[in-house]
Amino acid sequence: MHEEKVGSKIVKGILIGLSILFLVVMLLFPLFIIITESLKNGWNTYIKAVTDKYTVSALWLTLKATVIAVALNTIFGIFAAWTITKFHFKGKKILTTLIDIPVTVSPIIAGLIFLLTFGRQSFLYPYLQAANIKIVFAVPGIILATIFVTFPFISRELIPVLEAQGTEEEEAAALMGAGGITIFRKITFPHIKWAFIYGIVLCTARAMGEFGAVSVLSGHLRGVTNTLPLHVEILFNEFQYVPAFAVSSILVMLALIILVIRSVVEHISGKEE
Repeated sequence: MHEEKVGSKIVKGILIGLSILFLVVMLLFPLFIIITESLKNGWNTYIKAVTDKYTVSALWLTLKATVIAVALNTIFGIFAAWTITKFHFKGKKILTTLIDIPVTVSPIIAGLIFLLTFGRQSFLYPYLQAANIKIVFAVPGIILATIFVTFPFISRELIPVLEAQGTEEEEAAALMGAGGITIFRKITFPHIKWAFIYGIVLCTARAMGEFGAVSVLSGHLRGVTNTLPLHVEILFNEFQYVPAFAVSSILVMLALIILVIRSVVEHISGKEE
């Protein structure tokens, strides 16, 4: 027994050590490099880089695309999760599979699909041009790409919770005369609120960091269609390493804020359970 306990402690120590080593190499060390490199030339250079007009424009576009994508995917996520878990209909598995497509398709491929769908070679292009609607190499394309890559996050957080909840409470409320909105607000939503918030957090994080699909559709127009990740790429390709790391630090700070929110949500939801 004593040897088994010693062996288990050794295995436990090795696993903990490997986990810590992995986190240091893959997470803490890169974060340390970003912070030190961004401040390499002092605070004045850092402030100048993060307040540059192109950086500010990229930040606002990133936030704009994120807010719109999260808002629309929240509405879709609730409707999709409700439909899949509360109703029986033909084609449910097909709908579930379609929701998962953005996860399985490469973001760059998604960008190319939208480029072919709304670009000059598309049959839709003359109609879009006649209506003065520009999607490719414009802000709508950025938003569309961001919505696509974050499509399943909220619905995928809600579906398991709604399936575990079942339909008995909603059916009982309906028999007592409660309307659909009342049932959702007083019975369904209290059960899914933490999964709902967690899905929003994940969707937000994914939207802010999107690069592939946005890169294909943006055209890399400075001050117009560049998000923060694209702006970092441009600075890096121009050998402006310190400004590139300075702008990257903004994304790091936003990511840390999202992680803190996620931890708070997990802590509160754990206490309530």
